[in-house]
Amino acid sequence: MGETTVTPVRHGPFDGGLDPAAIARYAAATGDRTASVLDGFAVPAVFPVLLVFEPNEAARADLPVAAYQGARGGVHGEHDIVLHRPLVPGEPLQTWSTISALRTTTAGTKVVMQFDQVDRDGFVVVEQWWTMMLLGLRGMTDLGVTPVEHRFPDSARADSRGIVSQHIDSDITRRYGELSGDWAAHHFDIEVARAAGFDFVFTHGLCTMAICSHLLLGLLGVDDPGRVRRVAVRFASPTPLDCDLQVNAFGISDHSFAFEAAANGTTTITNGRLELRA
Repeated sequence: MGETTVTPVRHGPFDGGLDPAAIARYAAATGDRTASVLDGFAVPAVFPVLLVFEPNEAARADLPVAAYQGARGGVHGEHDIVLHRPLVPGEPLQTWSTISALRTTTAGTKVVMQFDQVDRDGFVVVEQWWTMMLLGLRGMTDLGVTPVEHRFPDSARADSRGIVSQHIDSDITRRYGELSGDWAAHHFDIEVARAAGFDFVFTHGLCTMAICSHLLLGLLGVDDPGRVRRVAVRFASPTPLDCDLQVNAFGISDHSFAFEAAANGTTTITNGRLELRA
């Protein structure tokens, strides 16, 4: 049987915006105490992920049904956000989505959804890449270009920038679900989580990414999330509720940092990268 080829389609535009009220709720849900965010002057770097859930579903629908039937399951493996300028509270953003890459690996097929988020003048302000792994799937033709690598450089181990932690409240999934619309049952139902192979319910990966981002900025003494040029992670394991998430930061250069996160002794985030504007 031959390989299955996917023809990408660009979906959109999906209207959205950087609503100040939603930003305030997002900061409260993720425990972001950055002064400029709380004062309404800045937007958390990971906030634009709230605008990609509908565009993501549209792009994923371009995969043939057989792809899902041939997989043992799917996981959100990596997420990468590039911000081309500081975000402005209240500004509108339209999102476009497409499948930008497919790669066959030993674990299955890696599917990359790309999102371009444009301002009212039509300029791309944010680019995001949502990498999904369809476990056990074979027979898909490779496609496109994968995002720029963000592996943890071994040399960074010698430049520790510190450790910071935050408690993950037991109701964080409810608060984040109300904002994102992601009510996946494994975040709320222990039996569903066990069926997925975990003995605990766990928070949303993109919520963990947001927490890591603002914790790192605080650790580095950066009060303006508008300085973030890029934040990228690999989701190694879910973050349980009612635990302490610990983030370890390391320097790559004056404006580039590697990080990892762990909870209850298990690494949850690997290959983390935070890049700042000069």
